[in-house]
Amino acid sequence: MDKGFRFFPDQASSVAGDVDLLYFFLVAVSVFFACLIFFLIYLFAVKYRRKSEDDIPKEIEGLLKLEILWSVIPLILVMFVFVWGATLYFDSYTPPKNASEIYVVGKQWMWHIQHPTGQREINELHIPVGQPIKLTMATEDVIHSFFVPAFRLKKDVVPGRYTTMWFEAIKAGEYHLFCAEYCGTKHSQMIGKVVAMEPADYQNWLSGGAASEPMEVTGEKKFQQLACHTCHTDNANARGPSLVGVFGKDVELEGGVKVVVDEEYIRESILTPNAKVAAGYKPVMPTFKGQLTEAGLLQITAYIKSLSKDGSK
Repeated sequence: MDKGFRFFPDQASSVAGDVDLLYFFLVAVSVFFACLIFFLIYLFAVKYRRKSEDDIPKEIEGLLKLEILWSVIPLILVMFVFVWGATLYFDSYTPPKNASEIYVVGKQWMWHIQHPTGQREINELHIPVGQPIKLTMATEDVIHSFFVPAFRLKKDVVPGRYTTMWFEAIKAGEYHLFCAEYCGTKHSQMIGKVVAMEPADYQNWLSGGAASEPMEVTGEKKFQQLACHTCHTDNANARGPSLVGVFGKDVELEGGVKVVVDEEYIRESILTPNAKVAAGYKPVMPTFKGQLTEAGLLQITAYIKSLSKDGSK
């Protein structure tokens, strides 16, 4: 993080250059047309000014070709910017399949971060350079916003649901992390840093961190503690559906509607289980609202996701 004054932060992610290019293009177009309009206003005000009290200007009929021209050119320009921006938006918010997933929980007034391998951080996020990183984020209280200026990415973290974002650091360094949504009296103190490291240095950091079990292992323990395994089994007469291999697939609900088993569906099923009941099962699952923190929900989600990786646990 540079201590000197800079107009723009470093371009430290794979999309930062593209975001800046679109920004500078919009600024250039705005400046060009602003100057053109002011110049023409001045030119016409001088050239066509009324020279005397008796001067009566001639009536000018509309010119269809000119009107079409000044309508079509802005339309083409606006559509060009729209397609460019939409393409960049979808590229920025669609994580690649090989992205490493890290879990983030915002709370007043800190960022709690947990790696799949178990390492936990407060207001710091260590990542390897050249590896896509997907963040699955939740909040314990109010709206927060995860903002890394050097990556040109910001995403609101909204209560009651998960939000995701991804990035790929392209050079090592330390970069500011802010909460960009006012979240209370100490909002200005909710700051941190993202530490981008060379892959070898990152592996050394992982191996040298405090000993901690992987998230899926912690999630499995919570799964057992809450007695979820007594209902969600492979038995034919089980009271709940088996969770082995279901993540990312469609599940049929009562009424024939199908939904995808993703992070949002798992969270909703734990907190409001009767909202979407799987076909063939009765709505007998109790709610665990108030019994699990957002971090606990993410740990159980990580465990259920792991059941789709190796097929069993």
